[in-house]
Amino acid sequence: MSISTYTRKAKYIDLKDYCPFSEKNDFVELTEWHNGEGFDVTVSGKFDTKFSLTWGQWESLQVLVNYKESK
Repeated sequence: MSISTYTRKAKYIDLKDYCPFSEKNDFVELTEWHNGEGFDVTVSGKFDTKFSLTWGQWESLQVLVNYKESK
C-alpha cells in the first residue's frame, strides 16, 4: 500500500465584514482540491454549511448569479 501526504491550499475570511446576519467568529474557508479540479467550502455560523464544487460548477453558478433577464 502506498500512502501520499500533501498540503492543500486554503483561503479564509471573516464573515462579519460581508454579512449583516453573521456573528462574531463566523467565517468562510475555501480549500482547493489536491488534484486542482475544484474546491471545498465551509461557511460557519448559525447554519454551518459545507459543500464542494468543481471549477465548472463554480463558473455556471457565477453565470446564474450574474444573469440579468432582458425585458
